[in-house]
Amino acid sequence: MTGKIEEIKKSFIHKILSMKLNNGDEGKVLKNSFDPTASRIGVLDCTNLLSDSMAISHDVQSLRVFTATWNVAGKSPSSDLDLDNLLQINCQSDIYILGFQEIVPLNAGNVLVIEDNGSAAKWLSLISQSLNKQSNKDYYALNRTNTNSNSFERKSSMFLQRTSLKSASRSFRSESRRRFKSCNCTIVEPERKSYYGRDSCFACQKSKSNNYDDPSSSEEDDTTPNMVAPDVTTAAPPPTGKNQHLRYCLIKSKQMVGIFVTIWVKKELVPYIGHLRTSCISRGILGYLGNKGCISVSMTFKQTSFCFVCSHLASGEKEGDELRRNLDVIEILKSTQFPKICRTPNAKVPDKILEHDRVIWLGDLNYRIALSYHETKKFLEQNDWDALLNKDQLKMEREAGRVFKGWKEGKIFFPPTYKYSYNSDLYAGDTIKSKSKRRTPAWCDRILWYGEGIHQKSYTRWESRFSDHRPVIRKLLSFD
Repeated sequence: MTGKIEEIKKSFIHKILSMKLNNGDEGKVLKNSFDPTASRIGVLDCTNLLSDSMAISHDVQSLRVFTATWNVAGKSPSSDLDLDNLLQINCQSDIYILGFQEIVPLNAGNVLVIEDNGSAAKWLSLISQSLNKQSNKDYYALNRTNTNSNSFERKSSMFLQRTSLKSASRSFRSESRRRFKSCNCTIVEPERKSYYGRDSCFACQKSKSNNYDDPSSSEEDDTTPNMVAPDVTTAAPPPTGKNQHLRYCLIKSKQMVGIFVTIWVKKELVPYIGHLRTSCISRGILGYLGNKGCISVSMTFKQTSFCFVCSHLASGEKEGDELRRNLDVIEILKSTQFPKICRTPNAKVPDKILEHDRVIWLGDLNYRIALSYHETKKFLEQNDWDALLNKDQLKMEREAGRVFKGWKEGKIFFPPTYKYSYNSDLYAGDTIKSKSKRRTPAWCDRILWYGEGIHQKSYTRWESRFSDHRPVIRKLLSFD
């Protein structure tokens, strides 16, 4: 009997080694070569034979991240504003982070009295119309018997006139009917915790904190509450109800006076989003009011932590004003503190901006060009961006190590984004004669990132005459 087993074993090994395992035939060869009668032989170590094919089949996961910043100069959008080109819907991303500044006029009423969120609701509607355009068409086509072809347009128009930001946010949430919790940590029994090691840095012990909501939820305005998807180990329920046609879901929107940030994620990726938290820092009048400052959003995607900072820094083009902007950045990094949402002492969810694996900072940073108007105009007419960038305050301050040390931006290949005459391609200085009101063109609108595992795909601006700023777009790849 022993001799027969040895003979089968030798035959089996010889057959494997003599085959040419290529052109994707490994599985076929092994399947045809396997003899059930030899299963009692024991374990045959084929690690070396399979290591190459396993390496080839390994797929590096990446997240396509779209970021955009736009100072809209206090203007409220109309229902016919088309954002398709801004959002580049023909080349879709996995997650969209959109930051706005001055979505309302920065007057005393909006800054000191009550926050107007009507414009924010309109922006949400327009964003959803673009991101979910094809799925909206499909959805209404399926319901053609119950409504005519113009119903969606009419509803959108009515929506823009009457809806609140709270209603708008609810309309674009994920379809899951489960109440999202702030902490979607994997529930781990205490006695088994030692089996998970460092890869479970976001794992919480099973405790009374399972029903613990984000303490910042009470601070939320009429935006989407701090909500996260279910545990990543559990698939999201199939879409139901009126929102089942959405391709992208709103996971966060937050407004502070004129600053507004909104984040949209592909529906199928929502279950991998967790630990959504916000933090607002006011850096406006007297250093306390919200006409300037930032909104920061913290979240995790699978096991990677992200932080998105949307800011509007101190204005002014006088000598020394750049130091005020530096101070804004320093104070934002120092003061931003995300609320704790995991009560286990071993949770390592980041509390500060720079503790995150990857950080993206976008906004109207307001850094100017340290040249006179006429010198700047001369280089603009020559399309000499390098000469202008050499005098860009943000570039000079970064190189001197006074701000954004260790951050990356990438090369700028587009003209200054500020300040344009309204509904014109001319810079405001070309049409304004008064020196006190004239502004030297500058790259005020910027997007930077911090951390490893990020690769830039593009850094551009969008040509829109809607505002005196041109919006800036950066597309990134984030690798797991």
